[in-house]
Amino acid sequence: MPQGCGVAIGRLCRRAGVGRASYYRFWRANAPRAHDTAVRDAIQRLALANGRHRGYRLVAFQLRQEGLIVNHKRVLRLMRQDNLLCLRKRPFVPLTTNRDHGWPVVPNLTRGMQLTGLDQLWVADITYIRLQEQFAYLAVVIDAFSRLVVGWKMADHLRASLAVDALTMALEERCPLSGSLIHHSDRGVQYACGDYSALLERHGITASMSRVGNPYDNAKAESFMKTLKAEEVDGRLYRDRREAEACIGTFIEQIYNKQRLHSALDYRPPTEFEALHGPRLRLGVGDAARSGGLRAAHARPRLDLQVQVPDQ
Repeated sequence: MPQGCGVAIGRLCRRAGVGRASYYRFWRANAPRAHDTAVRDAIQRLALANGRHRGYRLVAFQLRQEGLIVNHKRVLRLMRQDNLLCLRKRPFVPLTTNRDHGWPVVPNLTRGMQLTGLDQLWVADITYIRLQEQFAYLAVVIDAFSRLVVGWKMADHLRASLAVDALTMALEERCPLSGSLIHHSDRGVQYACGDYSALLERHGITASMSRVGNPYDNAKAESFMKTLKAEEVDGRLYRDRREAEACIGTFIEQIYNKQRLHSALDYRPPTEFEALHGPRLRLGVGDAARSGGLRAAHARPRLDLQVQVPDQ
């Protein structure tokens, strides 16, 4: 008889002619194993549904959402026993950033920047995707406040058009207010070239770039790439770019943006997080955040941040 059913244990023991101590000894020996069985079934269901790419903390959180009383230590133990932990080695990484170019670079404006809303800071990066016989390359643009991927593009080359197409998708999707947004990236030629800089300037977006050899300056973009590799790319071998683009596009649009829980977002997916924070902030709020980033950039050249509002 499970506990908490509304019937006194002592009364049931008297009717059955069993001592209370004997009942509790039996319960302690059998109930935890039964609970482990129920938890194990739920863990296997969640782990296999996500391709064995979810960590034990996220699985524990999802179990609690389903009403199972369990902590992350028990989930870790059961996942280790069932060989469901996601342990992966990182494969060979081809270079995607070429800093040996003659285009001008700009300082990092994001250090010390406090984000308070959407479309104040976008981060961008490029990574490789391994195919059967070659590599493809993926460029992404991410809203740093909500972690939402607002633009992405895949191609079989590393020309500037790859990054330009990803940024164009983000601009069409979000339509940010002129003067309210900072775009942060590494110092690669794709982001420093004239075409990319001109596109940023036409939309009133201020460019920012990481320091040399410091990936932490673009940590949010690097974190997304790690998640993409661990939960979608690693362990798979795409036949060609078309298959890779379809699978990765589904992961970005349907899983990462709409379903995947982010600990930094209070265990919510980006779309839900954005819905909770309402519409994008009006002109001026992003400028205040940008000014905070500029004040933190000691001894750096200052930029003219006045907003140019077109005549109506």
